[in-house]
Amino acid sequence: MTETVILGVIGSDAHVVGITILEQALEAAGFDVVNLGVQSSQEEFVEAASANDAEAVLVSSLYGHAKQDCEGFHQRIAESDLDVTTYIGGNLAVGQDDFEETRKFFREMGFDRVFDSETDPEEAIDALMADLDMRSTESEQESQTISA
Repeated sequence: MTETVILGVIGSDAHVVGITILEQALEAAGFDVVNLGVQSSQEEFVEAASANDAEAVLVSSLYGHAKQDCEGFHQRIAESDLDVTTYIGGNLAVGQDDFEETRKFFREMGFDRVFDSETDPEEAIDALMADLDMRSTESEQESQTISA
């Protein structure tokens, strides 16, 4: 079964390169990706997650205003009865000096994982696979190959 993830840039942010790279990496890793593009609202993320029965929502923000853009985000998710893993990454705060403080803030906001703008897509994909329990043992992979 293919896992569906919703990907987009939240708020008024128009940085598209990072999510394009991430979309390609996620698809190469076997995910079904719904890319909302840039300047996406909280409502668009929630509606897409609901409509596509998504397992995860990945939020990107590079212009430094993610704190404001994500305020109430997890409340909207809860109100929609969604059970999704949520990630956020990018340059999340203007004048961000100590990323651990930023990480702590967004974790307290409800995000399962928080990544800085220097994170390699494979690191996020590995975390997502682990969080969604997608990894199978070598023997399971062999048995799948044999039975296929």
